[in-house]
Amino acid sequence: MPKLAANLSMLFTELPFLERFGAAAAAGFRAVEFQLPYEFAAEEVGRLLAAHDLAVALFNAPLGNAMAGERGFAALPGREAEFRASLDRALAYAQVIHCTRLHVLAGIIAPGPASEEVYVANLRWGGARAAAQGVTLLIEPLNAGDNPGYFLRTTAQAQDLLDRIARDNVKLQFDFYHCQISEGDLAAHARRLFGRYAHVQIAGVPGRNEPDRGEINYPYLLDLLDELGYDGYVGCEYRPAAGTLAGLGWAARWGIGVGGRA
Repeated sequence: MPKLAANLSMLFTELPFLERFGAAAAAGFRAVEFQLPYEFAAEEVGRLLAAHDLAVALFNAPLGNAMAGERGFAALPGREAEFRASLDRALAYAQVIHCTRLHVLAGIIAPGPASEEVYVANLRWGGARAAAQGVTLLIEPLNAGDNPGYFLRTTAQAQDLLDRIARDNVKLQFDFYHCQISEGDLAAHARRLFGRYAHVQIAGVPGRNEPDRGEINYPYLLDLLDELGYDGYVGCEYRPAAGTLAGLGWAARWGIGVGGRA
């Protein structure tokens, strides 16, 4: 049975961010994830997680100057000190809210010897830093349509880099939405990559709406993850087409939706 986590940066956006925790719990979720929580105190987020009996599956390390279009800087030469400071900030936040998965974004830069060398060195350093806290760092290929110029594009590229990073606690964040757009053949990827991914995310293709819309057969894929023995979280990182609760019918078979927890 998949352990579904509500992505609070994309679901329940009808509400202010801090009210989304209670809404997710009321809808039956037992875990949440989010992208950038740093405008809120970690202690405040931790209190909400405890109050609603929610685990936190994942959040992102700082992106840099998001208003200028930055998408992280792990692969950007000359930004190593900023990368290290940002990871320390994320790890401090993770310690307070008891999170053991951090997504580290690579940045907008073309792959090449210089960017790859910096990326590998940063993730090797970061992996050692995170291991002391029991945290796993995740890298995620993003499709070029939604994220033009992003460094990490495909699972094959990610595998090669993970081999070079060679840290047990640096793994793949496997997003079926991005993979379908960039590569397709999702079931084969899920099988071939099993053991390398420590977090999964889902959304419908096209449109990035509910997982029961579009060309991906998620009931089959989620059953496949169970068959493979995947025991991590599945992040629901999609844009509701007409309100979060109205679109949760796809998750009813797993106890999510109007009516709350059993």
